[in-house]
Amino acid sequence: MEWNEKQIRILEIAEKLFAENGFDGTSIRQISKEADINIAMISYYFGSKEKLLEALLLYRTGDFKMELESRVAKEQDFLKTVEDIVELVVKKIHRNRRTYKIIHFEYSNENRNIDFDSYIEQKKENYKLIQNFVERGQKAGVFAKNIRTELIIPTVLGTYFHFYYNKRFFQSLQYLNEPADIDQYVTEILTPHVQKTIKALLTYEV
Repeated sequence: MEWNEKQIRILEIAEKLFAENGFDGTSIRQISKEADINIAMISYYFGSKEKLLEALLLYRTGDFKMELESRVAKEQDFLKTVEDIVELVVKKIHRNRRTYKIIHFEYSNENRNIDFDSYIEQKKENYKLIQNFVERGQKAGVFAKNIRTELIIPTVLGTYFHFYYNKRFFQSLQYLNEPADIDQYVTEILTPHVQKTIKALLTYEV
């Protein structure tokens, strides 16, 4: 989906406020004021706060499938492709961690009247890409046979979010005093660690 400049401004301000105040703690009026855009314009583009959140999910996750396709389509060593996929996922969630925080909280709220169908369909398509890649690796004799493909991405996400939600501990432990230090740690330490973990899971035969 193509987004114009005003829509992107609204989505990014909404993301910031949802992450800081929660979905219930943020009003359309607050979003309008901070984005310096008329409330009527927000209603025109998105209709409601729930529809605004649905649009935010698509805005932040919509291009992931294309990026993933480009990684798995490369003619290169299977294990190098695994490294590329892990790097992509970690970069994506680190850059968009506010949105993922909102998604995880709202998705678990069964009383919320938000349509996650498009988001779920995107996740299914991404899973199929990884499943096909794993099957090719198995046929080539590179990957083990007993792989739970549906748990590969959750393993990556689990490692990242453990770090993210325990950031103060890691800041103290690893002397990560500035935001740039955290970015560097994610890129140079956490990502290679997860790459090794996933490669081990894919190649270890029980």
